[in-house]
Amino acid sequence: MSDTGTNPETVEDSGDATYRVTANELRQFVERIERLDAEKKDLAEHQKELMAEAKARGYDTKLLRKVIALRKRDADDIAEEEAVMEMYKEALGM
Repeated sequence: MSDTGTNPETVEDSGDATYRVTANELRQFVERIERLDAEKKDLAEHQKELMAEAKARGYDTKLLRKVIALRKRDADDIAEEEAVMEMYKEALGM
């Protein structure tokens, strides 16, 4: 190894310390993402169970999903879409 004016052990130790910190931080990110994925899976399972319960009580789950999607949208966008839908239906004689 060429002499660069620094102690090779210090550079190596410093590099290892940096790697350990980086590896540790990376591991933390990966573990947090894995936990979020597990939580997301659990939430999806809960939603599935809730939809099954709604269906068992006689609710139309397809329409229930549409209502949920509509509640997320802006009222003006919904009104515009419904107006265009009515225009299309009239044009088709529906």
